[in-house]
Amino acid sequence: MSDKGRRAWRFYVEDMVRFSRRVIEYTQGLTQKAFEENSLVRDATLRNLELIGEAATRIPDKVRLENTEIPWRQIVATRNQLIHGYLGLDEATLWSLVQKEVPNLLPLLLNLLAKNPDDA
Repeated sequence: MSDKGRRAWRFYVEDMVRFSRRVIEYTQGLTQKAFEENSLVRDATLRNLELIGEAATRIPDKVRLENTEIPWRQIVATRNQLIHGYLGLDEATLWSLVQKEVPNLLPLLLNLLAKNPDDA
């Protein structure tokens, strides 16, 4: 893979890190009920979850296959559900994503970046 290609996928992983941090920041200290009732926070969080998934679609298969600890398919599937099936979105599932899945994903993404330092 060329340096240009490596920088490209790193850019998307860095985006995923930034969007994950936003989800965590926006929802910190909230209960599920408070989250559901705050449309501004909920909408911002949903948008960042969508962006995590969108960035994941840009990660090359080679990188995905070398880093199977990251649930790439689940991340993309979640993005698709959020984009295309938002009317039927289950609040308990959404809250689980916010409280468990994204916080668990963040260190995996940071580790991926640390394992593959940018040489440029």
